[in-house]
Parts: sequence; structure tokens; C-alpha cells
Amino acid sequence: MKIARIRASGKLATVNADRTFSEISETDLLAALKSPDSRTPTGTVLPAETPLAPPLIPTRILCIGRNYAAHAEELGNAVPDEPVVFLKASSCAIGHGEAIVAPTWIGQVDYEGELLVILGAGGADVPESEAMNLVAGYTCFNDVTARAKSKSLQGKGHPWFLAKSRDTFGPLGPWAVPAETFPDPASIRVSLSVNGEVKQTGTTAQMLNSIPALIAFLSKWIALLPGDVIATGTPPGVGSLQPGDTVAVTVDGIGTLENPVVGG
Repeated sequence: MKIARIRASGKLATVNADRTFSEISETDLLAALKSPDSRTPTGTVLPAETPLAPPLIPTRILCIGRNYAAHAEELGNAVPDEPVVFLKASSCAIGHGEAIVAPTWIGQVDYEGELLVILGAGGADVPESEAMNLVAGYTCFNDVTARAKSKSLQGKGHPWFLAKSRDTFGPLGPWAVPAETFPDPASIRVSLSVNGEVKQTGTTAQMLNSIPALIAFLSKWIALLPGDVIATGTPPGVGSLQPGDTVAVTVDGIGTLENPVVGG
């Protein structure tokens, strides 16, 4: 089962085999992910081209940098010996089909396709052996980055936050897949294309830190909360976006998150 959120109504819907949507009465995504078989369609079926919102607005977007060795190396960075953690503002989240706005003043803007982990439960000091019990589901994510501004800010001693958190720089979706129906997340292919040309491809088996390891690490520092999401890092092949481009993140077992890029 896959669960989407309809942009116009804000209601949740299940995704049918023909990509149409059947609205469901439950409006809480986390509850729907935890008990996907208990959701009852309202009888309203919407067409496949129905505009979608992000399946959720995260409590926090917890991001892992340089979690693929080849990505760290392509940007001239050392391969880290522990997870590199940063935040994106939840307000940057947009859904499938919504535009990434890249204003001229911001300079180079890069794409970064990722698997996003949705937490349905929280906890502190979670053992790695129990970490997956916190996971409610998964979706696609594009960690859009103002690369030129990021380098400039870092040169002034600032963190990555601003360069990662510009409005529209957090596409996620198109829908969420419950953890219980998702394939093994330890070996999932993540790819990204720009205007139909594949730019990134890799599998979660190449991550330096696995999903349970990331959850355990984060929970040692902060109490994790229901609705937190973890962006698990991007494979190599990162590059820039231009107004007029269409960028698409595909994760096996989920589908494709596609967004146009416009100037601003």
C-alpha cells in the first residue's frame, strides 16, 4: 500500500494499481502507516493527475551528510568516521509536481536524491537492535542545496542550515510506503534524473551508516520524536539545476518524485 496526500483537500488517499487515488477517512499519516490495512476508503476516487502535497510536514528534517563515500569524495571532502548531521527547516517541504524555486541571487543550486525514513515513534538512547521499531514508513526526498551559498557560509563559519532550508528546497513524496510493506531498506536503489537523463544512482547497501545505526546514533544525542524524518544521504553524481529543468528522484519500492525548477 502507498499513501498520498491530496493537495486541494489535505486528505490522505491510498494509491491504486492504476495510480488513481482513493481518499481515506484517516487524516493522520503516521496512524495510516502503522495500520495500513485498517484504512477505509470514503468512496471518492480521484484521477492519477490529481495534484499531491507532501505526505507529511515533518516534525524535524534530520539529514545525514556524506553517507556515501563516493559522494564525499566527489566534493573533495574526507570520508567521515561517524554520521555528519544537519537540519533542514520543515517549511522547505513541497510535494510531487510542485516547483523548486531557484532565485538568481542564490547562485548554484544542486540536486541530491535520497531515501527518506519516516519515524512513527520516538525515543532516546535507542539500541541499534531495536531502532527499526521506530520506523513507520519511507518516501523519496530531494535535498536541494544552494551550493554556492553553502560554500560561502561555511567560509564564514556558518552551518549548512540556511543553504539547505530555502523555501521549496525539500521536495518529498510522491507518497509514503508503510514500513511493513516496504522491501529490505538495507538494499534499495536510489536514482535521480534531470530532464530524463540519469545523473545519480546507488543503493542503500553503499551507505557508510545503515538506517538502524543512524537512528541509534541520533537518539544518543537527541530524543527522537514521532514525525521526525531522516534523510539518509545521497549517492554520487550530484550536480546543478537550472530554471526549466525537471528533476526526478526514484526509489525502488516507492516510485518517482518529480519537480520542475523555476527562477524567482
